[in-house]
Amino acid sequence: MATRPQKMTNHLLCPRPYPGKISLVIPMYNEEAIVPALRGELERFFTGVPCEVEIVLVNDGSSDRTLERIAAWAAEDSRIKVVHLSRNFGHQLAATAGLDYSTGDAIVLIDADLQDPLEVIHEMVARYREGYDVVYGQREARVGETRLKLATAWAFYRVMRLLTQAQLPVDAGDFRLLSRQFRDGLASMRETHRFLRGMVAWAGYPQIAVPYRRRERTAGETKYPLRKMLMLAWIAVTSFSSLPLKFGFGLGMVFGLFGIEEAARALLAHFLGKQTVPGWISLMVVTSLIGSALLMSISVLGEYVGKIYEQVKGRPLYLVARTFNVEEPAREDAPARSSNHAKR
Repeated sequence: MATRPQKMTNHLLCPRPYPGKISLVIPMYNEEAIVPALRGELERFFTGVPCEVEIVLVNDGSSDRTLERIAAWAAEDSRIKVVHLSRNFGHQLAATAGLDYSTGDAIVLIDADLQDPLEVIHEMVARYREGYDVVYGQREARVGETRLKLATAWAFYRVMRLLTQAQLPVDAGDFRLLSRQFRDGLASMRETHRFLRGMVAWAGYPQIAVPYRRRERTAGETKYPLRKMLMLAWIAVTSFSSLPLKFGFGLGMVFGLFGIEEAARALLAHFLGKQTVPGWISLMVVTSLIGSALLMSISVLGEYVGKIYEQVKGRPLYLVARTFNVEEPAREDAPARSSNHAKR
């Protein structure tokens, strides 16, 4: 049964007709091994959809033969649109590129690994027709993943919800359906350091979950090991919360109290006649701890300043080296692109 996130704004839902066109946005990085299985699954999915469908495949600077394979696929099927980025910009920016190039009334963001079942999209469309602008997949189970992966994923979503936004749904990745209206609003948010799940939660609009069981990866290797998950968590925290800056104040308070305790302990030892090296222990300990606290606080502050520096340079979020079966979008909010597009 679908559930709403807590503390969401109450909206009056306006039922919609079935979308005239559905766009599937699929970021890809070194997914050569999975292209044949992905093609078969998508072609089966096409047969059960009573409307026009487009597939936007974003090659995020792959170093294997991913581009070659999806370009050949696009040459055989005009529904396949390929956006080849000039280098690897990362999953969040590749997903942003796909959303920018999508033209459907309903847009589904999904990974290429086929862990998120395509059949769930039918239920997402049903919720879209009820009037929801965002329908996100919420994982009830994750098949074929290690205990460490399951534990870190569980902790990731709860910590992110605590540190960033209370409305951020737990156990929900980037697999979600967006209405055209919502996608246009999201496209206006051109921040450099992106955490799409947080941006979607921040934007509001009627949102609802569709629970499902996540499958085992069909082929290839995961593109989100523990290191990348921690990097995403850090980007999310520093992009959506000032809490780390406030942490420095709390740290200073703790070490201030520790300094008071050290002073009291040294005075007590002196009056009780215990043998001590006058001032050395307390001085070194307190100095070391205060220095550590200062360095940590400066490092966190530097992270925020660095993000401001990256943002104010005003560079485009990504550069497109080549496209296949794609016409240039005529939106005013379209990002800057390189000029050497190739169309088929």
